[in-house]
Amino acid sequence: MSKLHQFKNCMILRDHQIIKEDFWVRDGKIQNPEKIFFEERIHSDVQIDCRGLLIVPGYIDAQINGGFSVDFSDPDITEEDMNKMRYKLLSHGVTSFLPTVVTSPPENYKKILPKLKRLKGGRDGAATLGCHLEGPFISVEKRGAHLAHLIQMPPNLCFQNLCDTYGDLSNVSLITMAPELHGISDVIRELCKRSIIVSVGHSMATLSQGEDAVRAGATFITHLFNAMPHFHHRDDPHLVGLLASSNVPTDKVFYGIIADGIHAHDAALRIAYRVHPRGCVLVTDAMSAMGLGSGVHTLGEQTVEIKGKKAVIAGTDILCGSIANLDDCVRIFRHATGCSVVEAIECATLHPAQLLHIEKSKGTLSYCADADFLLLDEELNVQATYIAGECVWRKEDNPEDERTVQ
Repeated sequence: MSKLHQFKNCMILRDHQIIKEDFWVRDGKIQNPEKIFFEERIHSDVQIDCRGLLIVPGYIDAQINGGFSVDFSDPDITEEDMNKMRYKLLSHGVTSFLPTVVTSPPENYKKILPKLKRLKGGRDGAATLGCHLEGPFISVEKRGAHLAHLIQMPPNLCFQNLCDTYGDLSNVSLITMAPELHGISDVIRELCKRSIIVSVGHSMATLSQGEDAVRAGATFITHLFNAMPHFHHRDDPHLVGLLASSNVPTDKVFYGIIADGIHAHDAALRIAYRVHPRGCVLVTDAMSAMGLGSGVHTLGEQTVEIKGKKAVIAGTDILCGSIANLDDCVRIFRHATGCSVVEAIECATLHPAQLLHIEKSKGTLSYCADADFLLLDEELNVQATYIAGECVWRKEDNPEDERTVQ
């Protein structure tokens, strides 16, 4: 049995509130102190003085196309590239993520997907939870930065179309598709049988078509407000209307939102959150230029230019992903919506875990959950990142102090 670690002088986010309590970890899991005190009757082996820092679950990014010059849609991506990306994310509090592949040629998927394996997190980097396939079964009209000639809109979509395009789906956790495609309900049901989550997005769908997709098993909306028709008070509300639908259970619908200060106006963030707070999932939709400077970069088959804080298709003003980090998004979202610290953090922890059906092990500090957690200061800046109870990244001036109990 490994050493028992006791984190002292800290605040903890647990059960939707911040409490002052010691935090106990052993064997990579969060421990119940009552069992330690009253059943095992032992003391900690190691004590860590957190000096007032806040302990929260590790962040989970359900849509990230790349970063730090790494592009998950590159068919020549290497294990070294993946490890570089996984490690770089630790400094931004991301302990788990879904590498996201944009619309690509079929031959590229068959090269890329075998490389995007599910991996446990640790000193080498954040955990990969399976990949997110964003396209090619989306709307040409709402393709955003996706290349039109690679988009597939068959007259009668069937599951075999996905198999022919993607190949092996064993490394896939989530697929974004346009719900107006004929035959999609049967495809959604088949994906759900295989425990693959379906998201609706990059779409011209009416609200009714979105509701049909939810009835079939879709549970996510890809980057709300982006790559879908604008909301108008007299017209069909399209996919945005799913947040307030009276025809499907909204408690089963989650929505991704890019709170980078670019992709959605602050008022739009507030409207979405106040209508459906428990469904909000913060995502970065970051691309390979995240963490780099201005210049020309790639996103799949597309050439991208960084203009200030915007990533656009080269020679246009069309947005094509962000260059934001998830910890930035948490801070921006909290400021824009006026929500509490707990609410902002749960949008990057508990909610994505619920979407992915892993809320018993990740996105929470409940007893017996994986000990993936962060130490944050009052401004929600990441001071240290832990995976399975092990410190995998620490800010140089982090004030926590560790000592072995004699």
